[in-house]
This record gives sequence, C-alpha cells and structure tokens, in this order.
Amino acid sequence: MLPTIAIIGRPNVGKSSLFNRLVGRRLAIVDDTPGVTRDRKEAEATIGGRPLRFIDTAGLEEAPPESLAGRMHASSEAAIRQADLVVFVIDARAGITPPDRAFAAWLRRQSVPVLLVANKTEGRQGGLAAMEGYELGLGDPLPVSAEHGEGISALQADILNLLPEAPEEEAGGEGRPLRLAIVGRPNAGKSTLLNTLLGEERMITGPEPGLTRDAVQVEWSDAAGRVRLVDTAGLRKRARIEAALEKMSVGATIGALKECEVAILVLDALLGMDEQDLRIARLAEREGRAVVIALNKWDAVEDRAAARRRVEDVLQTSLAQSKGVPVVPISAATGQGVDKLMPAVRRVEALWNTRVPTGALNRWFEAVLARHPPPLVDGRRIKLRYATQAKARPPTLLVFGTRAEQLPEEYRRYLVNTFREAFDMPGVPIRLHARGTANPFAEE
Repeated sequence: MLPTIAIIGRPNVGKSSLFNRLVGRRLAIVDDTPGVTRDRKEAEATIGGRPLRFIDTAGLEEAPPESLAGRMHASSEAAIRQADLVVFVIDARAGITPPDRAFAAWLRRQSVPVLLVANKTEGRQGGLAAMEGYELGLGDPLPVSAEHGEGISALQADILNLLPEAPEEEAGGEGRPLRLAIVGRPNAGKSTLLNTLLGEERMITGPEPGLTRDAVQVEWSDAAGRVRLVDTAGLRKRARIEAALEKMSVGATIGALKECEVAILVLDALLGMDEQDLRIARLAEREGRAVVIALNKWDAVEDRAAARRRVEDVLQTSLAQSKGVPVVPISAATGQGVDKLMPAVRRVEALWNTRVPTGALNRWFEAVLARHPPPLVDGRRIKLRYATQAKARPPTLLVFGTRAEQLPEEYRRYLVNTFREAFDMPGVPIRLHARGTANPFAEE
C-alpha cells in the first residue's frame, strides 16, 4: 500500500485546489461554491521520487448524520482512518473559525499525524495571517497559496518528513537524501563541479517526470549519506516571475532554491561577486535556504588574499543575513579543494536545522531585553512577553507581547543578530515574526 495523505478542512478553504497542485493535474472540480466536492477523490503522485496516494475529501461540517452534510462528514472521517498523514487546511483570509477549532480538537485526539496548512496566503500579509493557526495546537501552520502555487515545495518537503520512512530507505540505513542545489551565473563552473563531485563525466540529461514540474535529478553519496541534486526546468512558463529576474535567466534558480535544503553558490573567483551573484544569494536568503559559496577557478587566482577579501566585503555590506556564510575556494576543473565542499555543506545544513532548547531560548530572550529594551513607538511602550522557536529549516522565532507587531525593523534586526551570535549560526537565514497580544488589560 502506498502512503496515504488525506486533505481535510471546512468547505471552500481550497482543499481541491491543493489536491490538484499536489497530484499535478486538474482532477478535482474547483469552484467558489461551498460543497462542490461531495465524494472522496483519490490520485497517485510522486514527490521526491516517492509514490504517494492523495485523497481529496468533502468539507467537514457539523450536521446530523442522516443529512447530506453529515454523510460527507462521515466520508471524510473514513478517509482519515485510512490515512498515514492528514493535511488540515484552513483559510488564512477568513481567520480561525469555531468549526476550525472544533475539528482541530477532534484531530488532536486521533492517532494520525497532522500537518496544518494555512491556504490563501498570497500577498505581503499572508504569512502573518497564517500565524493565527498556532492557536489550534496542531504545530506550525504552513503558509501556502494553492491557487498561485506558492509554498507547495515546502509542503511537499513537510509531507515527506512526516511520513514513515520508505522500506528501501530503512533497509539502506541512510535516511532521506540531502537535497542540494548548485546555482550561479552562466560559466561559473556549475556543470564541471557536478561532474567532479560525482567523480565522472555526467551531464544532467532527460527530465524525469515530476509532480508539478519537469525535474532533473542526480543522486550520489558523500561520506555522510545520500545527496540528491535538485534543479528545475521550464520554470519560465510561470507568468508571475518578475521581469528583471527573467532577463537575468535565473527563473530556474528560483525553482531549484524552492526545492533544496542547501544551495552551493558557485562564483568565478577571477570575476568576484557581481550583481547577478548577489541577486541569486538574496533569492536563497528570501527562500530561507542554507548557502555555501564555492569560490571556483581558485587555481587561476594570483592574489588570493585580495580575491577572498573582495567576496567577504560584499557579504558583509550587501547581504546582512549571509555574514558568516562558508566560503570554500575550489577548482572544479582540477579537483583542488572540492573535498572540503560537502563537509561545509553538511555543517551548514546542521545549523539550518537547529532547534534551540526552550530554557536556553528563554535565557537569551531575558538577557537581550535587559540589555536593550524595545523602544517607544508613537510614545507608547512595546512590552515583549516571551519568544518561542516556531520551527527549524530555517530557524524561525515568534515573539509575543503588547504591540509586538509594531517592533521597528532595527529592533527586529537586533533580535535576529543576537540570536545568531548566541547560538552560533553564522550565515544561516533566521526568520522573526512578532505578534501583539489582544488583552485589553495588557500593561501599557
């Protein structure tokens, strides 16, 4: 039996749109009218090389058992009993509703793992709206837009992480592969580096059929386990890619960064880090990916100290979150230094995957507030109450308090930078979300 994922939620939260995205074809009818889906729909799809079965269910509604809505509810419950994982979808635009709370309470009593998805989070405030989902007690709400395809790669990764290991992976004893992207501007040496890592002349050829894209994948093993190179073809067909990025031919880079866990950014050491390299590094930062810089063609560099200093100066001045990113000088053509690249990748991936213990996090938060309290905003005090690490991959902090949502950008940077220093995470992108308390008696 294939691992089974049931997609459930209230009517009209976007379950069928999400189902269509995940299976890669339009199987379920999508309409704004609540209750369009009445029967369960099933389809198979492959994610990350693993075949899965998805079930699109009718909307969950409280109703008498003999009514149509009641029978639809019973059908959804039957799907949950079959499932290895439940994807519970809420509408971030509508906010948390009483039925959402009731179904979340019911799901918490079930034995099946639940992945909470906040749909309809397109736009600038979408991610913040998703944070409301924390009150359901089902873990980290994952922001997606099924209609626009945003957040689907992260959802696919979370689905794979929450499912039991595939039997062949258990037998191999190495776990799931590290997903790695090799990115950079043309002629920086990406293909040569790939061939050197593989130890053979091997072009990335013929696209494998993927879920929502044509993917090119190459798999190998380093000393720490399996590695899968992820790349994306055909991404330029997306209408919403910014024109400036399209002109710079980094459309495929966006797709690779969405799919990977760590990116190796290959620079031409003779040319240094130019605007296109900066754009790619900022894309990696925006997607929250760990990065290692491969300073290629090192064998041809005469003044090596100056070449390295130029790159580190750019990182210091233009990429605030990338200060401390590992820089590994290599020659992909000769193999010089390439043996140091994958150990650096593994180290930065471990940092990117860090979850700070609650006690240590509380001590850090108390210390930074004591050292530098939040400033007044419009003459009113911001009182921060507590912080929690919502997730890793990348480390994401949630800060709560009176008027916390008004925290100035400089103070947010202060919190992020001191967190990075306190827990030794150089070069790791760190997310910070601030949420104000709704208590009218909160201290002014």
